[in-house]
Amino acid sequence: MSDTDTVTRDRLVADLRTVVADAEELLKLTAGEVTESSRGLRERLQGRLTQSKDTLLSLQATAAEKAKAAGHAADDYVHEKPWQAIGAGACVGLVVGLLIGRR
Repeated sequence: MSDTDTVTRDRLVADLRTVVADAEELLKLTAGEVTESSRGLRERLQGRLTQSKDTLLSLQATAAEKAKAAGHAADDYVHEKPWQAIGAGACVGLVVGLLIGRR
């Protein structure tokens, strides 16, 4: 998964949370409405809100599973090839040190 996909997914989850919060607030504000059309609209909105929450929870669970899998893969790699991992860490540290030193 690329960084762009991760950023896009994070942005989507944040937007979905905002929509859910706004919809819940709208439902609270219109609780006093008693017309038939507003009652039907509220019921549809409540159903879609529940579906959105389920989707959000599913996305979060999937993201957590992928993060755990990536962590386990990195851990396995470090245990299988410790010297390569140390070399990669040293290279990253060198590059970061050079970038910081240029300031």
